[in-house]
Amino acid sequence: MRTGTIERNTKETQIKISVSLDGKGKADIDTGVGFFDHMLTALSVHSGISMDIKVKGDLHVDCHHTIEDTGIALGQALGQALGAKSGIVRYGTAYIPMDESLAMASLDLSNRPFLVFNCEFTNQSCGGYDLCMTEEFFRAFAFNSGMTLHINLLYGSNDHHKAEAIYKAVAHALKTAVTENADGSTLSTKGVL
Repeated sequence: MRTGTIERNTKETQIKISVSLDGKGKADIDTGVGFFDHMLTALSVHSGISMDIKVKGDLHVDCHHTIEDTGIALGQALGQALGAKSGIVRYGTAYIPMDESLAMASLDLSNRPFLVFNCEFTNQSCGGYDLCMTEEFFRAFAFNSGMTLHINLLYGSNDHHKAEAIYKAVAHALKTAVTENADGSTLSTKGVL
């Protein structure tokens, strides 16, 4: 089984995350931020990656540390589950509509971390989730998993729909990228990632 488990404890957050790339997208998520739980559940279910995420953060301050640190730990758990990243399709791209919103994500599990994030929101938050943290989460996730990640929100008007389209687009791109290839080889001219 391709699995990863990370525990990360700081003065701001206490996090335990387990992922299974072949776990069929079972989600058990509790971060203390309801909308974030909803987005992480979508990420798990739509990627097919089972995720057990438990977070206790300094929400009396705001949601920043909770969301960013979850991205760090989830990225590390994904990287652990992928190991040397051999034997996978490596690339994935998905366009996902959510009602009036359309998002695109394209990624490469390359050990070359980078984030391009072209998304704008109208409001400050959805529930207790600051929408500006969407970029911070995906930056932490990409950099700690060794992923090149491009996210573009093509259009939309409802911020809930925009965010959900973004998370689901990343999920479907990730589902393709972590798929095992036919011969177990490393998809690289270098022979290693």
